[in-house]
Amino acid sequence: MSKKKHPEHVNHERWLVSYADFITLLFAFFVVLFASSQSDKKKQLKLSEAMQTAFTPLGTFDAHSKTPPLTDINASAITNSISSPIVRPLPSATTESLEETEARLRKLIAEQVAAGGIPPGGIAMRITPDGLVISLHEAGFFPSGSAEVRPASIPMISILANTLPSGPLRVEGHTDNVPIHTAQFASNWELSTARSTAIARLLREHGPIDPANLAAAGYAEFHPVASNATEDGRTQNRRVDIILLRHPAASQ
Repeated sequence: MSKKKHPEHVNHERWLVSYADFITLLFAFFVVLFASSQSDKKKQLKLSEAMQTAFTPLGTFDAHSKTPPLTDINASAITNSISSPIVRPLPSATTESLEETEARLRKLIAEQVAAGGIPPGGIAMRITPDGLVISLHEAGFFPSGSAEVRPASIPMISILANTLPSGPLRVEGHTDNVPIHTAQFASNWELSTARSTAIARLLREHGPIDPANLAAAGYAEFHPVASNATEDGRTQNRRVDIILLRHPAASQ
């Protein structure tokens, strides 16, 4: 007697193999798309940086951003950026030369002299290797032997505080070689330092000067600009110099 054959078992889950293959291929496809998109972003970033490097000196892009934000970039946007007119920055006090600053300040000083705010010869200017030196002579700004600024000269200091270009300033106090010894000042060192500090404080109070760009020092009688053998020379030496430096104060 022959054995009874059992019907073959049909596997109803064979479709899972094909489904798994399909999911694997789909995953690989999206990996390729993601890798391609990352490559495109790098190219766009390089393009953006190259454009900014080329146009920053001409004022097209803001100088505060070393790497421009990467947004959706298309061909029309790039074309519009290149074809748009380039706007050059207007000249300002921060871009003028020392000679231009000196000429501009001379006009303002002449107006103050004409108005009686300071006496003729109360301010002198010269350009040195350090920068533009604005000398405030004692006769126009301080009583003899005092570090109290004359009230009548404060408007001139306010004008300087508001018209000097932004940048490092050094305020230096100087005296003649006549010794001083009072209850307030034991020597010319103290007097010259107190005067420079007083001018620096007024510059800070009357204008938008960054305190980090401001320094004050006293040199007593040891940096004369004229001979102390004559009264006229001693008058020139009693001064406070405001120096618009060519380089940051930290490098001095």
